Amino acid sequence: MSKLKINNKPAPLEQYYREVGYWNDDTLYQLLAECARSTPDKPAIVTEESQLTYAEWHDRVLRLAGALQELGVDKGDVVAVQLPNIPEFPIAFLAIAALGAVTQTLHMPYRSAELHALLSHSGAKCFIGLSQFKEDAPAQEGVRRQADMATLEHVIAVGQPVAGTHAFSRLLQHTPAAHLPTLSGDDAFLLLYTSGTTGNPKGVPIKYCWFMSNARLTVSDWEITGQDSILSVAPYTHLYGLWTLILTLYTGATNALLPAFTPPALVQCVAQLNPTGIFAGPAHIAAMLHTGLWDKFDAVGIRFICQAGSIVPDHIAQAIDEKLVNGCVMQCFGMSELQAGCYTRPSDPPEVRIHTSGTPPAGMELKIVDSDGHDVPAGEEGQLLFRGMAVFTGYLNNAAATRVAFTQDGWFITGDTARLTPTGHLKITGRLKDIINRGGIKYHPMEVEDVVSQRDGVEMCAVIAYPDAVLGERACIFIQKREDANITLEDITAALDTAGLAKYKWPERLAFVDQMPLTPTRKIIRSELAKLLS
Repeated sequence: MSKLKINNKPAPLEQYYREVGYWNDDTLYQLLAECARSTPDKPAIVTEESQLTYAEWHDRVLRLAGALQELGVDKGDVVAVQLPNIPEFPIAFLAIAALGAVTQTLHMPYRSAELHALLSHSGAKCFIGLSQFKEDAPAQEGVRRQADMATLEHVIAVGQPVAGTHAFSRLLQHTPAAHLPTLSGDDAFLLLYTSGTTGNPKGVPIKYCWFMSNARLTVSDWEITGQDSILSVAPYTHLYGLWTLILTLYTGATNALLPAFTPPALVQCVAQLNPTGIFAGPAHIAAMLHTGLWDKFDAVGIRFICQAGSIVPDHIAQAIDEKLVNGCVMQCFGMSELQAGCYTRPSDPPEVRIHTSGTPPAGMELKIVDSDGHDVPAGEEGQLLFRGMAVFTGYLNNAAATRVAFTQDGWFITGDTARLTPTGHLKITGRLKDIINRGGIKYHPMEVEDVVSQRDGVEMCAVIAYPDAVLGERACIFIQKREDANITLEDITAALDTAGLAKYKWPERLAFVDQMPLTPTRKIIRSELAKLLS
């Protein structure tokens, strides 16, 4: 059985990161064990129906770890997890980590094609999934995958019994693991996947020292303490959600769980669980605004709402900051390849927190370059690059993708465009691949989308380029609207005219969709919309 292996950073850098104190040997299980020892009765995981203390979480982790050991899961093995934000996820995540094994996250919408590609690529030894998820049966799909995957030895079902699987509930009755491996910051614990889930998977393997150190510094910068209760609207199968679990383990804070986002569900969850910090994407808040539930949202006890996952429109950030009478909006720019690369701080003035993604934490640095790789002055747009202690070292079994992801001198190419403000704060302007080139004049869809998304009746919108024999590209705006809304292309162009946007940025076509194609963090999948124009 092959074990997950990760490239090292250059030896001088590894030595430097340890010498200055950025890197240490913190591990997930070590932090959980310490919380269970120091605050055993503290609520660790709370839902609207149940609660686990740190002592109870620790006990379940040890029992599941013991069961996984008996199944043959060992250090370096990959265990794939496809679960929503329910208590079984953090239990599984920590049990896998306790064994020195690696958690591979799989988003809930993934079905047979994606599961086959990703489980095959990772060489997962075990798959943990729900017995039933909407119309699908993930655990049963895992059993089917075993027939054509030599590496997949076990499937664990969460929920009702499924033939050919191990019941998660039964595994939690196992004798607690008595012997766990000794781990260090150099060990791997996480395998994330970015794009190309069915064609050319891009796996991002992560060591403890990279992301744990980055999270530890975030806790300090954001003043998170054991008195906080953290709610991730983002799924735990996405790094944004997992990041919040690590933050709480560093402080002994409480994890408030929301299994699936809808505006009413978020309102109810906040009212019942009283989180002090919320991690969400701009689309989550936009949905709250469009449904009218933002006004009913009780934000008195919330210290901060973090926005990440996609570009944060100014009006969304402004609405949050105005709503939080005892808190503030925060922004973060992150990626699977580097976790939190840049963020604002509570002490930043409103204009920084509302309009920018802040500055890098210690151990991370960024620069913005032109197409030739030269640094651009503050205020000018260019390509965003990162390097530092939390940046990964290469995609799993994908040397070609790794080569084009880094510059020759080791900077990671994010694929985003951005600029720096005169005060040195990062402003994300778009994705390089999304830029529209109309007759040689380029612009970002975000400029148009930000105006149109604020119109009555518009729930979501996206501007997508389509080929044109004369201009090279023209633009179509896709809109998901309220049923009673009457929106025309003339309405859209009139709004853009009022906003002062140049005419070359006005879309030439308008198309409606019943539901926008969305990622698990509610980012619009533009490639799916582009297919509708072909």
